[in-house]
Amino acid sequence: MTVALVEDHQVVVDGVRSWFGPPGPIELVVQGPTIESVRGIAADVLLLDLNLNGTMVVDRVGELCAGGQRVIVFSEHEEPEIVRKVLDAGASAFIGKGRATKESCLETILEVAADRPSVTPPMAQAIATDEGPHRPQLSDKERAALLYWFQSMSKASVAARMGIKERTVRQYIDRARVKYAAAGRPAPTKEKLLICAIQDGLVSPDEVTVYTSLAAKGPPGDQ
Repeated sequence: MTVALVEDHQVVVDGVRSWFGPPGPIELVVQGPTIESVRGIAADVLLLDLNLNGTMVVDRVGELCAGGQRVIVFSEHEEPEIVRKVLDAGASAFIGKGRATKESCLETILEVAADRPSVTPPMAQAIATDEGPHRPQLSDKERAALLYWFQSMSKASVAARMGIKERTVRQYIDRARVKYAAAGRPAPTKEKLLICAIQDGLVSPDEVTVYTSLAAKGPPGDQ
């Protein structure tokens, strides 16, 4: 499993590099002080600091995620509003530099690389302090992915419709489940997630119609 690191402080770079020494399962394949310095390098996960050379790059997270990159934000800026903003932009996880341990960071990286939902302490705090905690705030992309999926589209079809990777669709759906679980309303099945979304007005019943592909007619996709 490979990681790219965007970090402009050498002491942090040295510390992170020490996590990935052999015989561990993770390899640091590239490191640079800017987003542009790691472009074009294939890596399973991008570990991204938010403050690069004195400039906050929160607004670049959506661009990276839209390209299919699994992004883990690695930052000292753990304010709930910042955490929520990068998660809404598509980041797979948020690791706070101030309280992270080597073990917890490696666990989060491996979970994200395997496309499993991960909830770190800053993420849990951001979700818990969000307005209307019993009604999770889903991003526009999370809602769109759910809506298409509820219309009996396969995750591959959802990805094609949204112009993103299938694994990103899975991340959007899994993150919606994580948010509902954090709000005390677990939705482990598609049916339960649909009920919760309708109850909260995130999806209206008349939007949930069966999607029929014009390219091929066959059984609905994965459930």
